Amino acid sequence: MSLLGIDVGTTGCKAVAVDDGGRILASAYREYPLLHPEPGAAELDPEVVWRGVAESVAEANARLGGDPVRALAVSSQGEAVVPVAADGRVLANSPVSFDTRCAVQAAALGRAVGAERLGRITGQSIHTMYSLPKIMWWRDERPEVFRQAWKFLCYGDFVAWKLGLEPAIDHTMAARTLAFDIRERRWSAELLGLAGLDERRLARPVASGEAIGEVPRAAAASLGLPDGVVVAAGGHDQPCGALGAGVLHEGAAMYAVGTTECIALAFTEPRDALPARGYPCYPHVAPGLYVTLAGNFTGGALLRWYRDVFGAEERRAAERDGRDVYDEIISRVDDRPSRLFVLPHFAGSGSPFFDPAARGAIVGLTFETRREDIVKAILEGTTYELAMNLRRVREMGIAVRELRAIGGGARSRTWMRIKADIMGTRIVTLEVSEAACAGAALLAGRATGRYRSLEEAVAATVRVRDTIDPDPGRSAAYRERLAVYERLYPALREISPLV
Repeated sequence: MSLLGIDVGTTGCKAVAVDDGGRILASAYREYPLLHPEPGAAELDPEVVWRGVAESVAEANARLGGDPVRALAVSSQGEAVVPVAADGRVLANSPVSFDTRCAVQAAALGRAVGAERLGRITGQSIHTMYSLPKIMWWRDERPEVFRQAWKFLCYGDFVAWKLGLEPAIDHTMAARTLAFDIRERRWSAELLGLAGLDERRLARPVASGEAIGEVPRAAAASLGLPDGVVVAAGGHDQPCGALGAGVLHEGAAMYAVGTTECIALAFTEPRDALPARGYPCYPHVAPGLYVTLAGNFTGGALLRWYRDVFGAEERRAAERDGRDVYDEIISRVDDRPSRLFVLPHFAGSGSPFFDPAARGAIVGLTFETRREDIVKAILEGTTYELAMNLRRVREMGIAVRELRAIGGGARSRTWMRIKADIMGTRIVTLEVSEAACAGAALLAGRATGRYRSLEEAVAATVRVRDTIDPDPGRSAAYRERLAVYERLYPALREISPLV
């Protein structure tokens, strides 16, 4: 019997069924629209999201044939929150991470608690992305929603509730609300009191990988599932991805190279210095560990921009030769560090600055600049951004000896070689294609005893594709270039809001 990992993202959801060895048996995907009804708003319709989840689960299960699902768990985007009434009605759309309408409430919460205390309790720094300020916005701006809400649910617990179970939220997702005490592993009475919110209006916190019930017969029948499917608490998508990549000890980190880029690092004790410097610190889905994240909002998205704006010749060549267009684009770069710099803040900056007014830049253009020079600078610039973050995290005492790369970008050995050289760190690429779903499936397997431990689960499922060590000569040259790169954002910050 198979294990099902469900990943509920911002623009779509996936359901992936795997066997004990982590091999994909069936999968399905549904996309849904992101809504922008007013300035600063970014919302999802929870019923549309649930319909996408239900359809993808049913489709994946139908493709399994004689290998039905035995257990499932959910990996979810963080922070998005759904108000539901006691009679089952969804009372409003769910604001997602980058909905900024709660800026007033977030600032008020930060002033009331103080940055240092907030960081110690929640492992986060004040920001509009989190669930609690969004709930406070309903309290202040949509009091009828706040008053009628029986529960405020994040998408992992929302899916469990839609399946007919008591809402339960895992510790990693609870930590993304800004209302959870990461040391005590319970809702913070202090923070909930400031919001005017009783903890009974939130889901029950449980550890990732804990069984929270079985899908009721009627719900199972509607999805084509067999009787007795166990639902396990899953996790936030990045820690789930880290588990799917085999990150179970300090020294290894997941490096997700997709449309955006994110590094998830594991360590054994909470560190107050992280939120003080703009990095989160919260529980891993693996017991006894914590994670922090560093990332940028652009990664492969910059290559897509190049493809669409400058890459007509490469598109024609790829079509003529039957090649992937990105392979064609990247194949034209050489081994030398570029003399250009690309500041990849095309959608604002990520960690540690989180500056929505930041703008991207290409610096160093001359009449000798070629298109492939811009491509090389894009590959380097997205990597410089993460290398800068990695240096800062290492300065806080977190060891990183190996980056385990996942995502579409990890298929390019050229890009991975550039990353290894710039970061001065070994890059390991993996066979896993859907790490967040894989991590959720491993948690489901642990909950049902299919694996005696997550270590056993990782050993059975995570397979290395390639290992790339940094070249000492190129790494030395890149260290000099990185020192220059780190001066770009401060130099351009003053004029960015005017652009």
